[in-house]
Amino acid sequence: MDRAERKFPTAAGVLFGLGLGGFFDGIVLHQVLQWHHMVTSAGYPANTVRNLEINTFFDGLFHASTYVFVVLGLIILWRTAHRSHLWWSWKLLVGTVLIGFGTFNLVEGIIDHHILSLHHVNETVPRKQWIYWDLGFLLSGAGMLLAGWIVYRRGKRVSGPGA
Repeated sequence: MDRAERKFPTAAGVLFGLGLGGFFDGIVLHQVLQWHHMVTSAGYPANTVRNLEINTFFDGLFHASTYVFVVLGLIILWRTAHRSHLWWSWKLLVGTVLIGFGTFNLVEGIIDHHILSLHHVNETVPRKQWIYWDLGFLLSGAGMLLAGWIVYRRGKRVSGPGA
């Protein structure tokens, strides 16, 4: 089996991580904790039924996009694994999922929380504390990205050439 056939589909893990990061954000922060919705700071605070309907619609679009990431990751992984018998270290998948999850937190946090100010991580605390939650979100993303890169590199060493 040549190197190309053994190569781990890094994009699959990153797409899984992007999707799982979005699912975590949407399910845990939007729905379970109800700290924010997609456009609560963009003129649609969750204080009326109409604003909740608008936020729910945009939350749904957000979830649909994260679902697409997971499906694309699954397609890439399936197409790669279906070709031939492969052995990859679990660290490759875990590392790339962490890279994707961390990237999601960084990109979503920078764009939605800081640049566009569509919403903030925890809008249930006083407004002057929002920045701390937003920065914590960015730090968690950077930490996952770094940890993912370390785990991924170790997985490449364990899986051998071409992984």
